[in-house]
Amino acid sequence: PSHGAWRLAIVAGEPHQFGLARMFAQARGAEDDRIRVFRNRLEALAWSGILETATLGGGCFWCLEAVFRRIRGVVEVTPGYAGGHDPAPTYRAVCRGTTGHAEVVRLLFDPTRLPYAELLRIFFTLHDPTTPDRQGADVGPQYRSIVLHHGRIQADEARGVMAQVEEEGHWGAPLVTELVPFERFHPAEPEHHRYFERNPTRGYCQLVIAPKVARVRDRFRDRFVDPGE
Repeated sequence: PSHGAWRLAIVAGEPHQFGLARMFAQARGAEDDRIRVFRNRLEALAWSGILETATLGGGCFWCLEAVFRRIRGVVEVTPGYAGGHDPAPTYRAVCRGTTGHAEVVRLLFDPTRLPYAELLRIFFTLHDPTTPDRQGADVGPQYRSIVLHHGRIQADEARGVMAQVEEEGHWGAPLVTELVPFERFHPAEPEHHRYFERNPTRGYCQLVIAPKVARVRDRFRDRFVDPGE
């Protein structure tokens, strides 16, 4: 509760449970305002405000996913597409650069364990935010640096972190990161989920992703957790 406001998120995994919960919400006349029904527990926690959502793009989403899956306080990482105009983007279409989308990750995180500003500092460490439409050998608008904020508070915090990163001069050039309102997220195809974990010996994973994971591990040891710990 906050200033007298409340929200009730109902999780109903089975179809008959979902139907009964929808009937309850509709009977209360508050489904769109105070009561909402979910099939996914994490989505319910995000809507209720217990977890927060961040949407970030900074090069290939395989890299972003691999790093953020190892950060304490991040509960779920989903690679996908955002920031474009095509209503149904696919990996091939996004790679052609015709949909306007960036490769991004959607993060559900616990702000009591990982503040949004700290999450952004990790983000600005694992990719180069000074190269327009490019990360290393990956070139194209889908690889641009972008923060899609979920409201004014995130936007203000992002501006503050970006100003600090630029003032520190770590990357030696001005930031080109886009800061835009979040509109819609499209999950990537199944073969792109947990790519680094499933393909650790592939060349791209060894030469590109692994060094980024190591860089973040070295700088944020207190935030980092290796799989299995």
